[in-house]
Amino acid sequence: MNGIKTEKNDQTAFMKEEPMVEEEEEESQINVFNNVLQQMENYTPTIPDAVTEHFLNKAGVNSDDNRVTRLISLAAQKFIADIVNDTYQLSKMKGSAQTARSSKSKEKKMVLTMEDLTPVLAEKGIKVKKPAYYT
Repeated sequence: MNGIKTEKNDQTAFMKEEPMVEEEEEESQINVFNNVLQQMENYTPTIPDAVTEHFLNKAGVNSDDNRVTRLISLAAQKFIADIVNDTYQLSKMKGSAQTARSSKSKEKKMVLTMEDLTPVLAEKGIKVKKPAYYT
């Protein structure tokens, strides 16, 4: 058996290396998680923590951990940013976006309209209906 590898030897060698690889992956994941937590504490989201806490309490979620509130604030901010970005891209592609010119500057400003926003919200699963007095 000198220098000859058998299938059994390969399996035992693999089994010995596997826990070490799993430990390294777990340690790497813990480091990434700790890094994210540290960055979250230093970042102030657009949606204030008090607003997020209000809506969490209204939904029945009670948490004393500020990190949970901050994480949900960041998720909500990302969700809103994705909707606005998708709406902007859609209106740019359609070319039907309303623009407003400022008297002081020459650049065009985009105007967010419900006609552009409604299809994007529908993709996200949010239905928008016009009130009866608008139809």
